[in-house]
Amino acid sequence: MELSVFSDEHFMKEALKEAQKAFTEDEVPVGAVIVCDNKIIARSHNMTERLNDVTAHAEMLAFTSATDFLGGKYLNECTLYVTLEPCIMCAGASYWTQLKKVVYGASDENRGFSKLSQNILHPKTEIKFGVLDKDCSELLKSFFIKKRND
Repeated sequence: MELSVFSDEHFMKEALKEAQKAFTEDEVPVGAVIVCDNKIIARSHNMTERLNDVTAHAEMLAFTSATDFLGGKYLNECTLYVTLEPCIMCAGASYWTQLKKVVYGASDENRGFSKLSQNILHPKTEIKFGVLDKDCSELLKSFFIKKRND
């Protein structure tokens, strides 16, 4: 498989770098980047422990950063790359941002938005999943194994 600079795999690798930062900081290792015109305009990782804020998910922090960068509240020309399927809160927030596309790696069978309904996302939002699923899943699994053994 050829990895182009603007491929979904390339940008998911950038989200994985963010997830690794979360892992290092003892946060649940989820990372996100937001891309507009093939340029990363926002990047973040979970910071719920550091900020003592249950809403400080990687996606939520990336939305704030991206809208600040663009100077407006809509991300309808942007793609969110996130290592784990967004939860209902993050999917709901993505609705309001009117994201063009959501690409995620690992599915979240317990808390992912698709368990409830695909309709949580904006009707124009495209969805792609399973991008670097194995890499995304392994990082999460190793984190929780480490937590159980600590």
